[in-house]
Amino acid sequence: MKDKKPDNVVFNTAENKYDAALKPYATNVGAPAIKTENLAPWKNKGVGMLNAAMAAEYDEIKERYQKLQERFEYNSLVYSAKFSFQPMVGHSYHLYKNKHGAPFLSILAPHECNFDHVGSFRLGSDYVWEKL
Repeated sequence: MKDKKPDNVVFNTAENKYDAALKPYATNVGAPAIKTENLAPWKNKGVGMLNAAMAAEYDEIKERYQKLQERFEYNSLVYSAKFSFQPMVGHSYHLYKNKHGAPFLSILAPHECNFDHVGSFRLGSDYVWEKL
């Protein structure tokens, strides 16, 4: 304890030398005080922006999922419908319901017949039906 240096002297006891010039901060008594900034406003702003970005991305994913689900349901409906011809890629067909409520696919347009029209669809090159 007899070699203890005063608090204002920067002495590294592990290396047994003065190393004030090597510190990344001011070490003399006349140096400005080191004050921590209040980072709460910055963090709150960042959290708010992150939440808004995540909510927007979630809404986009949710919308894409709903469209995908809708496409799946339409494709299931068309593929489960009764038809006695082979649909050709790129052509449009019309889905109707018969008097018993069963779906059937037809080449007749809605203005050419008086069946219960469900929707019109086009068969894509990937064999996915696209609602028109």
